[in-house]
Amino acid sequence: MKALGMTSTDGPEAVALEEMPVPEPGPGEVRVKLAAASINHRELFITRGMYPGMKLPATLGCDGAGTVDALGEGVSDATLGAEVVLYPGRNWGPDRDAPAADFGLLGMPFSGTIADYIVVPAENLAPKPAHMTFEEAGAMPLTGLTAWRALMFKGKLKAGDTLLISGVGGGVATFGLAFAVALGANVYVTAESQDVIDRAVSMGAKGGLLYTDPEWRRQVGKLTGGIDVVLDGAPSPSFANYVRAIKPGARIVIYGSTAGNEITFNATDIFLKSASIVGTQVGDPQDFRDMLAFVDAHKIKPVIERSFPLAQAKEALLHLQDKHSFGKIVVTM
Repeated sequence: MKALGMTSTDGPEAVALEEMPVPEPGPGEVRVKLAAASINHRELFITRGMYPGMKLPATLGCDGAGTVDALGEGVSDATLGAEVVLYPGRNWGPDRDAPAADFGLLGMPFSGTIADYIVVPAENLAPKPAHMTFEEAGAMPLTGLTAWRALMFKGKLKAGDTLLISGVGGGVATFGLAFAVALGANVYVTAESQDVIDRAVSMGAKGGLLYTDPEWRRQVGKLTGGIDVVLDGAPSPSFANYVRAIKPGARIVIYGSTAGNEITFNATDIFLKSASIVGTQVGDPQDFRDMLAFVDAHKIKPVIERSFPLAQAKEALLHLQDKHSFGKIVVTM
């Protein structure tokens, strides 16, 4: 089979499509013939060695959808031929608040989905949403799950709440926008361009601000009327600009650090408003089930910016690095 592999941490230019043996499922496992996967910024970080517990060689990709084509011992025959989407992690553990020490994602440290086949535990399978194509389902798991947990489990977002999505355009942010609008929240965004703001408004956002404007901190409170929940994957440059606009009891949910690790703020901005700063990562299997039920009920689909065939998987990774603007990058098999 073909798979997107890496043997060094020399960046995305060093990955290559490789010929690998077709894997065989063991007890409790299934093999999935993949139809689609997607590219995340996580893959870019991995190619540069910016990931804990790096193991090489590696097969990239943690999102996937396809058809079950082989079963290991102990797996129900009813699973054979099922159209499925994959939970992107393994070994979350019993604590809903945080993953166990041996939790990991497909594509590092476990085998990845940008390949013709993958073997996973049967418990990683969920039915592909009937209203989605394989391409759409393959774009959903990691970013959709991260957005769902951040907003619903960690952020406790409710209908009528005001949500600020800081830096809309990426996969987590666009899923977060879709989920929040479907829930009935009032969503505002920041973005690098007016075109991206306009795209967000077309999806249901109430309005937005350019984070390239150094004075946007003076406008955010007036625009939003006060913020109940913030979804932020790059808080280093943005936190100080919106923190004065949060309401009492606000929840600031941080799911990444793509613009740096350090955040500077005044403690009084947090404790005088009884606000919370909450960290989040991916989601547990219950989050995945809850997200899929919500997606099915509201017929939500991902925004796909561009699709590439598996033969051009490296080009897909470079597109995310150099040209990505809004939505998901998909690889089809």
